[in-house]
Amino acid sequence: MNKYNPQIHHRHSIRLKGYDYTQQGIYFITICTHKRAHLFGEVVDGKMVLNPFGRVVATYWQRIPRHFPHVQLGTWVVMPNHIHGLIIITDDSGGEAPPQVPMPAEIDGDAQIPGQSDTIEGCLAPTMPHGAPPGSVGAIVGNVKSTVTRRINQMRHTPGAVVWQRNYWESIVHTPEAYARVENYIRLNPARWQADNLHPNAPPNPYNQED
Repeated sequence: MNKYNPQIHHRHSIRLKGYDYTQQGIYFITICTHKRAHLFGEVVDGKMVLNPFGRVVATYWQRIPRHFPHVQLGTWVVMPNHIHGLIIITDDSGGEAPPQVPMPAEIDGDAQIPGQSDTIEGCLAPTMPHGAPPGSVGAIVGNVKSTVTRRINQMRHTPGAVVWQRNYWESIVHTPEAYARVENYIRLNPARWQADNLHPNAPPNPYNQED
């Protein structure tokens, strides 16, 4: 993907009540499963191996720019009980073309669903997606959560079952240094899986990680 461009992505904003999450910027998002259940696969030798449910998550995450044309995807990874990802809200009035984002190196296998057509710097805080403004970070997260939930419950024949936690974690990435740190944190998440699970209820925080 294209690296952080301060002329395009930089915004001098902090996480405040009433902040406009439809505006241009880079957002580090983490969505966890209900009760932190290991639903999406397992980490083997430091690499994430997705099961069919995990491939559903990966597929719908990759489809975000289709439903939200003003959004580009940065680095992301699906883990056994959560997904980390960078969402970049850009101007849709022109400018550079959206970057081509490959599958993360930590993920093995095809992210497509078999049998389906292809139809921060700052404090992390739990955020509720319900009633989010159209095109906002909350609306994007809500779309992913609802579509993934519907598809997984179809696959396992559990209509109405809860897949995700009600909230999600987010932080605004303000600087190139913060962007690099978050990107590194996401890429190394599978390798750090065992250590991270020593504190399973702690929120994700790349700013406290060593490079």
